[in-house]
Amino acid sequence: MAAPSTTAPPQLSRSRRVGILAICCTSLFIVGIDLTIVNVALPSIGHQFHASVSGLQWTIDAYTLVIAALLMLAGATADRVGRKRVFRLGLTMFTLGSALCSLAPNLPLLVVFRMIQAVGGSMLNPVAMSIITNTFTDRKERAQAIGIWGVAIGFSMALGPIVGGVLVNSIGWRSIFWINIPVGIGAILLTSVYVPESKAPRARRPDPPAQILVVVLLVALTYAIIQGPRAGWMSAEILGCFAVAAAALVALLIHESGRREPLIDLRFFRSAPFSGATAIAVFAFAALGGFLLLNTLYLQDARHLSALHAGLDTLPMAVTWLLAAPFSGQLVGRGGPRVPLVLAGACIAAAAVILSQMGATTPIGTLFVAYTLLGIGMGLVNPPISVAAVSGMPISQAGVAAAIASTSRQVGSTLGVAVFGALTTAAEVGGHLALPAATHDAWWVMLACGLAVLVLGAVTTTRWAHATASRTAAMVGA
Repeated sequence: MAAPSTTAPPQLSRSRRVGILAICCTSLFIVGIDLTIVNVALPSIGHQFHASVSGLQWTIDAYTLVIAALLMLAGATADRVGRKRVFRLGLTMFTLGSALCSLAPNLPLLVVFRMIQAVGGSMLNPVAMSIITNTFTDRKERAQAIGIWGVAIGFSMALGPIVGGVLVNSIGWRSIFWINIPVGIGAILLTSVYVPESKAPRARRPDPPAQILVVVLLVALTYAIIQGPRAGWMSAEILGCFAVAAAALVALLIHESGRREPLIDLRFFRSAPFSGATAIAVFAFAALGGFLLLNTLYLQDARHLSALHAGLDTLPMAVTWLLAAPFSGQLVGRGGPRVPLVLAGACIAAAAVILSQMGATTPIGTLFVAYTLLGIGMGLVNPPISVAAVSGMPISQAGVAAAIASTSRQVGSTLGVAVFGALTTAAEVGGHLALPAATHDAWWVMLACGLAVLVLGAVTTTRWAHATASRTAAMVGA
């Protein structure tokens, strides 16, 4: 994504700017809610299609994997061919994918339709940010708009399990995809009327080799982790996938280091705050993605709760997430990202310790404490990730830096689902353990993720770290 466009109308009325912000938030709401609402439906989907845990993992990871792989490409394409055009296409594909998901006759086709959904979803997040940036030219108004945009995403992800529980329990799992259809159609129509077209004055050149290598890397790595417990970690299939992923990573680093306008500017990683924000996004959202997968299976399959009851049980996480997010923004505004990042890591780690002791009869009050801590942690971690990612960056590069941070969130969620699910599957297959006991290794990984967020939050917000950001900004802005 590039700097604000000069091709957008110089001044729009306040009511129209508010309308554009509402359209962007609405479209991102359905994308965000889809990241979490499907988890509540997994047991119902699994029962209907007789799916294994690894099959259910692909229902989630097919979505996040495609979004992670295409997020930056979508932003760059919108800068080049027109943001309104790409945004409207994204809404159309997302709505179509949702309709197809609701009609899926089997698990493989559901996974394919989730990928169509994700192709559309990848066009919404970065493009909406560009539209907001170009619509709100006043610095203060833009900051407020981005804050509202961030709250909409957090609200949708927190609300997903509750809405999913209500729909699955009352209508069935297919209904979780129906709600996207009228919202998507409405957003398409409103976009056509209210959102002005804009392009970057100078869009980055496409980088097809890098894009292909990113896709190969993510797909090979995710496949190896998910299928490893079933196929055998030392099987030729799994070792081959790990080898392909490693080769793709090496090729990507070599290719990008020699390109004038790379898809991923490797110089950004010389900034400690940027590198820290990228890694923190991966660890935090790996913890969240893995938790959402295992927690819904635990509540519905091990404790035999209804989808509605399971969704309502996550209410403490949703409420505290929503309360912690604006508080985190205030902390960042007053003193920078260090305090909220350290607190977030501590909360995620504490939640993991409680979950690691979970059994089939664990008191629901104990679970609520873990859910509350995780909600606080996720609410605190999101705003400082975005701030730290663009810390010190020249404005012409801030959009690209933010896009990489957004991609890292999706990569983290994808890997979290893959790793947590693989550990649980391996324990069930190898030790014939019941679900609560089989998840214990996964919760220790979640503890490690929380501690990583804490340590990185402390180390990458020091005076030394800020100095590396200043040097990097001077380098990439030259």
